[in-house]
Amino acid sequence: MANSMTGFGRANVLIDGRELTVELKSVNHRYLDLTFRMPRHISFLEDEIRRILTARLTRGHVDVFVSYRNTREDARTAVFDAALLKAYLAAAAECADSFGLRNDLTVTSALRLPDVMDVVEAEEDRDAVIELLRAAMDSAVDELIGMRRVEGERLCTDLLARLEVVLSLRADIEKRAPLVVEDYRAKLRERIAAILENTEVDQNRLAQEVAFFADKANIDEELVRLKSHVCAARELLSNGEAVGRKMDFIVQEMNREFNTIGSKANDKDITALVIEGKAEIEKIREQVQNLE
Repeated sequence: MANSMTGFGRANVLIDGRELTVELKSVNHRYLDLTFRMPRHISFLEDEIRRILTARLTRGHVDVFVSYRNTREDARTAVFDAALLKAYLAAAAECADSFGLRNDLTVTSALRLPDVMDVVEAEEDRDAVIELLRAAMDSAVDELIGMRRVEGERLCTDLLARLEVVLSLRADIEKRAPLVVEDYRAKLRERIAAILENTEVDQNRLAQEVAFFADKANIDEELVRLKSHVCAARELLSNGEAVGRKMDFIVQEMNREFNTIGSKANDKDITALVIEGKAEIEKIREQVQNLE
């Protein structure tokens, strides 16, 4: 069955002192829309993430969260600013001479002076981090798609049930349609008889008027197309592909058929069925917006 666009996936991978966590959260969107939140020093991963998600997803807004930690011994280097420290030492010596103070500046206290020491992050091994990302993404996307599939099955079950309701309403309209012409014939005969009183009704003229009404109110084509649209929708929901856009189009066409039936039938019973059908179509439209 078709997949939903709502889901969540998470994976954490630790290899050789490098740890990377990926979280994926997806919701409805007309197209595939990706946003990224990750530390700047690993922003080079964005292209690879985009490639992976584009290959496996077709629609949905996906928030991508990536965190990374490098605990290897060579991950950081402590360096000191020799020029700045030399200036500090010179200033300390001058102060001691000028005021007769004991210069008790030690290595430890010297390294604590502002801006003397700095911890520098080692340049990342991009190939190693990308491999780590691929492993995490595979697991996270699998979980995301699994959740979208489960939600999609629930949506499809609901949609198929609603399509059955539409078919039932269509069948009721089909049963009622032939009676509309007969009702019109009887009411027209009554109106003419009331106006003309004892004058004989021109049966040929009456037959022409009824035939004209029958042609104008004929909804056979709309009923055939409506059934065809429902069958196409059921087939789409069962084939397991990304069907959201196609389903959205079919729903529009079903709504169009109901509108035409309502305008052509000129019958209160059919109008009531059309209103019920349009309400069901609207519920279907809302659910379709969740399909990939």
